Amino acid sequence: MTQDPRPLYLLALGQLEKLLAEVTPEALGNATPCTEYDLRELLSHTVGGVHRIAYIGEGGRAQDVAAACGEIEDDEWPAVFERAVARVTAAWAEDAKLDRPSVAPWGEVPGRGALGGYVMEAVTHSWDIARALDSTLPLDDGLALAALAVAEAVLPADIRGFVPFGEVRPVPADAAPYARLAGWLGREA
Repeated sequence: MTQDPRPLYLLALGQLEKLLAEVTPEALGNATPCTEYDLRELLSHTVGGVHRIAYIGEGGRAQDVAAACGEIEDDEWPAVFERAVARVTAAWAEDAKLDRPSVAPWGEVPGRGALGGYVMEAVTHSWDIARALDSTLPLDDGLALAALAVAEAVLPADIRGFVPFGEVRPVPADAAPYARLAGWLGREA
C-alpha cells in the first residue's frame, strides 16, 4: 500500500461504530460468517484488533498482544470501541510512522502496510457483524473495494494453507463489492 491508509481506516472504524450501536445483549450469541466466532467473540477480536494496530503504531510488535479484548459487559461495547478508536488515532497521528518498520502479524512491513492490513480486517468484520445482526445499515462499497484490493494483493488464492482465511469462493464478476470481498476471503456471501 503506497497511499496513506489512515483515512480509510477511520472510515472503516466509523462504519464499525454504527454497527456496534445496533448490538443488543440478545444478539451477542448470534453466529457470524467468521465461523470460529459468535458475535461476542467477533466483537472481542475486532476491538482487540484495533488495540493491536494501536500497539503497533506505538512501536510494539503484534505478537506481544492478543487480538482480543477479553470479557466486556453486554452494554459496554460502544464505549470500549470508542476508547480503542481514540488510542489508535493517537498512535498513528505522526506521518513518519507510516514509513517506519512495523511488526504486524504477517511480518515486518512499513507502517502503512500494517495499517492497510487492518483496513481489510475492519471492513471485513464490519460485513461479518452486519450479517450477524441482520443489519439494514448500508455498508460503504468504497471501503469494500479498498479492502478487496488489499486482500487480492496480500492474500493470493494459492497461499490459503496457512492464513486464517478459507479457499477463495467463486462469486459472479458483477457481484456487489462486499460479496466479492467475502468470496475472496473464503466466506459464504
